[in-house]
Amino acid sequence: MADKRRFDLFADLIVSRFLAPRVFDVAGGQGKLNEALTRRGRAVTTFDLRHKHLPVTYAQRIFTLDEPCDAELVVGMHPDGATRVIIEYAARHRLPFAVVPCCSDNGMPYNPWMRHLAELARSAGFTTVEEVTLSMDGRARVLVGEHSPVESR
Repeated sequence: MADKRRFDLFADLIVSRFLAPRVFDVAGGQGKLNEALTRRGRAVTTFDLRHKHLPVTYAQRIFTLDEPCDAELVVGMHPDGATRVIIEYAARHRLPFAVVPCCSDNGMPYNPWMRHLAELARSAGFTTVEEVTLSMDGRARVLVGEHSPVESR
C-alpha cells in the first residue's frame, strides 16, 4: 500500500531544495503532487492522460521532449514510463529535476534502474546527481539532478 504522506514529503523536499516558482509535474496522475506544491506557493502544471483529476492546472496529454519550456524545475512522483523523459527534458532545457522512480520502463530491476538513471543524468550534463531518501514506506528514493550555478539558465 502506498504511503499517503508521499506527496507532502516530496513537496517538502522540492520546496526546501529548489527556488523554482514554476514546476512541471510529469505523469502526475490525479494531481496530488501539484496540489501539495501549490499549497506551498508554487505554480505547477501536471501532465497526464487521466480524465478525472483534482481541480489543479492540468495538461491532459503525454509529456514529450517537444513540450514548450515554461518551468524552472521538472519533477515526477512514481512517473512509470516518463522517468527517462523527465531527465532528458530537464537536460535539454538546462533545468534541475527531482524524480521518485517506482519501476523501470524496460523491465530492469529497481537498483540497476536507479544506477542507470543516475548515469543517464551524468551523461546528459548534470554536474550534481544525487540520491535522497524520503522518510516514507514504499519507493522513497529521489534522484535529483542539477547544473552548476554558473551554467544554469
